[in-house]
Amino acid sequence: MKTFREIKIIIDPSKIEMVSGLLWQADISGIVENDNGVSVFIEEAKSVSIEEIKNILDRAVNEDIINSYSLDEKSFEDKNWNEEYEKKVRVIEVTDKLVIKPSFKEYSPRPGQVIIEIDPKMSFGTGEHATTRLILKLLEKNVIPNSRVLDVGTGTGVLAIASVLLGASTALAIDNDEWCKLNGDENVAANNLQDKVEVRLAEIGSIEETEFDLILANINRHILLEIADLIKEKIKKTGVLILSGLLISDVDDILDCYLPKNFQLLEKMEEDEWCALVFTIRS
Repeated sequence: MKTFREIKIIIDPSKIEMVSGLLWQADISGIVENDNGVSVFIEEAKSVSIEEIKNILDRAVNEDIINSYSLDEKSFEDKNWNEEYEKKVRVIEVTDKLVIKPSFKEYSPRPGQVIIEIDPKMSFGTGEHATTRLILKLLEKNVIPNSRVLDVGTGTGVLAIASVLLGASTALAIDNDEWCKLNGDENVAANNLQDKVEVRLAEIGSIEETEFDLILANINRHILLEIADLIKEKIKKTGVLILSGLLISDVDDILDCYLPKNFQLLEKMEEDEWCALVFTIRS
């Protein structure tokens, strides 16, 4: 039986969504959001230290996102950590067209709505977080019919699934976390897209496929900076790139990295302190 560490974090003020997004920078296994903070779950085999978590929280303090925090750590054997989350999870109408629905919630769709069924485990990408909502809104505007999509750091698989439901022909969803592979496969099956969406345990540098019409990456800033050259190798010369997982304060660093690589910024969308960017290749 697997063993997990739980780090319970109380934050002041309770900017839970902001802090939750920042904590996904670490190689954690899952997050449950509470009334006054979050509980971070880390599989014992992972090397994430409490110092790494503190560094992320210290950054939040230094950037005036929160005033203070306190944390407590304990270990436990494998359990259904998601039970508490399932009590709080809701159907999310991302746009008038796109809706994310867990299997255990009822929802009567309106004509023309696209319903994405997502049951999260220890994966990021449920629509609860602004970064996921931002990239889904931009995805709705940028999916080309019959296109090939690459979703980097797929989490629950929601972006790959959404891209196909919006008209893409195929999507390759990659992640380096086994939980994401398992959860992604389950969500693909729940949406009956096994013939169009492949979830693969991989990193972008290890896949052989190229010439993607659309690449999506909802990851944190330092990973997006690291993989910029690899993204350039995988995208078509006529392709579109959508990046999310970014604070507004991260945008200048991203532009300084991507614009010299011949990417051209088409659109920026913001929600609260978060931001998503749409690029194409400069002709």
